[in-house]
Amino acid sequence: MRYVLVGNYGVGNFGDELLKEYFLSTYTDAQWSVLSAHPGPKEFPRLPAGIRSFLFTPWWRALKAIHLSDGVVFGGGSLFTDIESVRACLLWWWHAFVSHLFGKPVILAFQGIGPFRTRVGAWCARWVVIRAAFISVRDASSFQRIQSWKMNTKVIQTADPALSLFKAENRNSSSQKLLVIIPRKNSPISLTERAADLRQNGEWSEVRILSLQSTDQQEQKVCCAIAHALALPPSAIVPVDSADGLVAGVSGAGLVLAQRYHGALAALALDVPFDTVSQGKGDKLSTLPSASIASLRDLLSEGERQLRGVLFPPKASSGRI
Repeated sequence: MRYVLVGNYGVGNFGDELLKEYFLSTYTDAQWSVLSAHPGPKEFPRLPAGIRSFLFTPWWRALKAIHLSDGVVFGGGSLFTDIESVRACLLWWWHAFVSHLFGKPVILAFQGIGPFRTRVGAWCARWVVIRAAFISVRDASSFQRIQSWKMNTKVIQTADPALSLFKAENRNSSSQKLLVIIPRKNSPISLTERAADLRQNGEWSEVRILSLQSTDQQEQKVCCAIAHALALPPSAIVPVDSADGLVAGVSGAGLVLAQRYHGALAALALDVPFDTVSQGKGDKLSTLPSASIASLRDLLSEGERQLRGVLFPPKASSGRI
């Protein structure tokens, strides 16, 4: 079976690259064509979203990949939310629209859907959801958010598949008093204030800032600003670009203060105490502090089972599910 994998890949976002790794390493029976903002070997560019990409990228290769596929998988992450930009919803809607024109099943796997601040963002998400052949969402907020939408299929509540990449047996048993801070490139001052309060009121032997998008200039500025506010040396900022690197950075911490979902998820998986600073009401981070790791693993297992049944049906012919 041949599938196109669509996601926010190739932009240096740690969480999205984790998700790509998950799909390619877990569903090895599929022949994957990955669409990326900056394609690597054997990858394809995204469909054009503007004049520049239309003129200067070989987007027709993506069209060909979709045409030859058995379906298009939107692989994890919060693709359909306009918290940071409504353009994201438009971009992924465009890919779903073209897939629909080609008659290819659209598969939403382990998605976070919403929250929304614009009607355009919500409309794009609703358009895709009601036409999807399969829908699994990674959190309870997304599950509840789309219950009233008219859909062609049952919605499955699962968990973020990156959970399977955080191996508890790799945990460092160090007993040091380590405070770990995991910001975003757009982290508000409230994260710095919370970190400063923890720094002042705790007896920490070390404070570490993990940068999960270390090549992004804005994230570099945020990390430096936090380090300056906490009187930390530049060496306290640690770039992380792999699941093993995140596990190593979080293991042994007395507390993880995270504004990145996968940072908090790694702490939860490794049984490390954590606190979160949400991006806004109803965002995905708000679901983690009350989550049970055993329940999440059960939800993930069921989501994987259901997705396998769709990707690899007993009797399938090319172009149909």
